[in-house]
Amino acid sequence: MPDICVPCGGGLVNLRVGAVIVKNGKILMVGNPRADYCYSVGGRIKFGETAQEAVVREVFEETGVKMTVDRLVFVHENCFYGDAPTNLGKLIYEISFFFRMNVPDDFEPVSRSFTEDDSPEFLCWVAPDTPKKIYPEFFRTKALCPEAGVSYYLTDERKPEE
Repeated sequence: MPDICVPCGGGLVNLRVGAVIVKNGKILMVGNPRADYCYSVGGRIKFGETAQEAVVREVFEETGVKMTVDRLVFVHENCFYGDAPTNLGKLIYEISFFFRMNVPDDFEPVSRSFTEDDSPEFLCWVAPDTPKKIYPEFFRTKALCPEAGVSYYLTDERKPEE
C-alpha cells in the first residue's frame, strides 16, 4: 500500500504516526547521518491502515520489537519545509498522531530502518535536557509525562510571505 503523502499546490500533505517510547527517563528517537537533529520513531500511514496499525508497524520496522499501543497522547499539526532530497524546499503540511507505547521491560531496540533516500537510520535515547535538536520539540517537556487526555500542538515554520 502507498504512503498517505499527497502532492498539493507544489507542496505535500502527509498523514503520519509517531511513537512515544520512554525508558529510564529518556525518549527513544531516530537520527540519520545527513541530519543534525533527531526525530520521533514513526512514519507515514499507509493507505488502508489505521493510525494504530501504522504505529505498531513503524515501531517494529524501526526497532525490531512488536509493541502494543497504550493510548493516543498527542496530535501535531506541522507546517515545515522538507530537507530530504525528494522534498527539498517543498512546503509540507503534516498531521501526526503520537501514541504512547507499552515498552517491555527487556526492550533492546535494534535499528534496521532507512530514510526514503536510503540513508541508514540509528536509534538514540534522548534525555529532556539533551542539547541536540529534536523533533517534535514538545517531546522535551511533554513526552515523559503526557497529560491524561490528548494534547494538540501546532508548529508552523512557514516563511512570513506564505
